[in-house]
Parts: sequence; structure tokens; C-alpha cells
Amino acid sequence: MKQMTTTQLQQTLTESKIQLIDVREIDEYESGHIAEAKNVPLSELTERTDELDASRPVHIICLSGGRSMNAAMYLEQAGFDVTNISGGMMSYEGTIV
Repeated sequence: MKQMTTTQLQQTLTESKIQLIDVREIDEYESGHIAEAKNVPLSELTERTDELDASRPVHIICLSGGRSMNAAMYLEQAGFDVTNISGGMMSYEGTIV
């Protein structure tokens, strides 16, 4: 599975439009998230996988990297091109909304 740091994510966000999925729970997401991120909580991921575009790479983020790692492993097994964002929101130094 591919890994990316939050610094690399910030650069990627400025260069291209990516599919960024935040797998934190709704209340965590609402307390602050990356503007480009779509919230699909890990607890709902298996039921909501069809909301993701399998033809495009998927970048997964959570608070610290644990839940996103689990989500990335699941999506990789489902055939997605996945990158886990190591360090998660705790390491993200960019703008949040």
C-alpha cells in the first residue's frame, strides 16, 4: 500500500484534484477538515464504497493514521488504487475548514 505524508498531501492538493476521503466520525470531521475531503466514516465505509470512483486514485486520511490504514487495506483489497496519509490530521499543517 502506498503511503504519503501530510506535507506531500498538501503539495498534491495544489497540483491536482484528488479523491480525498476522511474516515473520521462525523463529529470529528465537522470539528475541522480539509476542504477537499469527503467524509465517509470508517464505520460506514463498507456500505458506502459505491460512492467512490474506482477509476481514480483514492487518498485516505483520519486523525493519526490508524483508521485510514484500515480503510486503505479494505479499499485496496476491493481493487482501488489507494494511498494512506500517514500522520493524519494531527500532522496536517494546511488550512482546515
